[in-house]
Parts: sequence; structure tokens; C-alpha cells
Amino acid sequence: MAGHARKLDEVRREIANLPADWHGAGSVGAPALDALHRHACAAGRLVRTVETGTGRTTLLLSHISPDHTVFTQDDAELHGTLARVRSSPLLRQDRVRFVVGPTQRTLIGHRFDGPIDLALLDGPHAYPFPDLEYWAVYPHLAQGGLLVVDDVQIPTIANLFSFLKVDAMWDLVEVAEDMAFFRRTSAPAVDPYGEGWWEQAFNLRPSSRHLPWRRRAARTRDRLTRRVKSAVPAPVKRPLKRLAGR
Repeated sequence: MAGHARKLDEVRREIANLPADWHGAGSVGAPALDALHRHACAAGRLVRTVETGTGRTTLLLSHISPDHTVFTQDDAELHGTLARVRSSPLLRQDRVRFVVGPTQRTLIGHRFDGPIDLALLDGPHAYPFPDLEYWAVYPHLAQGGLLVVDDVQIPTIANLFSFLKVDAMWDLVEVAEDMAFFRRTSAPAVDPYGEGWWEQAFNLRPSSRHLPWRRRAARTRDRLTRRVKSAVPAPVKRPLKRLAGR
């Protein structure tokens, strides 16, 4: 185990020392790579991991995860990052599966074989694509699993970051450079085909800009409470009231 840890540390340093222009669209820095390495290893044995976009993080995760799926565009005519990753001697090719194409198609339509232990979102950054990636991934994150969101300084992704910071499903663990790390809590997952906006903390934040929404959420909760109370038979209500009084 110690030998493996030393080898992984060496690989991480080699990845961090790749040229600054190795990734044409900008590379993840050493502090973010260190944080990814630290949190991924602290999570225990990873079984299944997912990544949108590709680059240095792909190389690193190929040494940590035995089953890593990468959803990425073929950028041969733009940056050539995918080709660099695939041909890199630092990539453990036997552990990585590439799904090439726009994540708006490939990720949304993908069927996962089981729970995901780590998901790194670094695909298209224009609105609403980061939110689409989150929608496709969050129902599959295992309890205690890691959700990693890169480039949270970009306004479109900062909006998702603000939501995740206050949502019951996630605990913010760390922000390294512009990469945020969240851990999945035991809170029930929101139905991806349902509603329930009035239950999400993001919509109830104490901000004057959100006061109309908070009032509407409160009215919705009160209305649902009245409906539930009216549906409870009187013989059941009396003992419930006595219990509440105690």
C-alpha cells in the first residue's frame, strides 16, 4: 500500500509538471490536482467515477479509479486535448472509457451501471449546460460520494455553486483554486422528474430579492399541510393531538 501511495504521488507530480499549454483550453492547477487526489483517496475504494471534459484530471483519476468514464467532445480541430490525453503515457488506458460527443446528448442519454462514487463536472460552461450535467449525474451519486465542480468563478457555474452550497443533499468540503468539492449527504435526492422547489433551501434564502418566492413557498407548504390535515380521519387526529401536547 505504501509503495502504491508513493507511486501515485509521483504520478500526480508528473501530471502537475506538464507544460502550461498542454491543455489548450487551460489546465487545472497543482492545488486543485492535489485536492482532487486527496479527497478521492480519502473517500475510500472508488468503484465507479465519471468526468465531463478531459485533461490532467483524467490522467490522475485513471490511477485512482478502476472504472472511469469520460464524456468529452472531440476537440481535434480546436485544442487537441482529447488526443493528448489518449496518447499520454500517464494515462492508464485499461481503466478509462471515453464517450465522445456533446455531453448535452451523450450524458443525458447515458445509462449508468450503478452508483457513482465521484463525479467531476467540467464540460461545456455556457448556460444551461452545467445545470444539465448536474441533472444527469446527481441522482446516481452514492451517499458519501464526491461531486466536484470546476470553474466556479464563471457566473453560469457560480449559480450552480451557490445552489449546491445551501442544498441539503450536499456538504461543501473544500474549494481549491476554482474547483469545488461537495460530499453527498443522506438527504433524499430530489425527484429529477418531479417538483418540490419550495423545499429547496436555495429558494428560501434570507434575501429581499427572494422574498416573493419565500412567501409563495410558505403559502404552498401551508396549503399542502391543510390538505394533509383534512385527509386525516378524526379518530386519528385526537391521539395525534394528545401526543403533540405531551
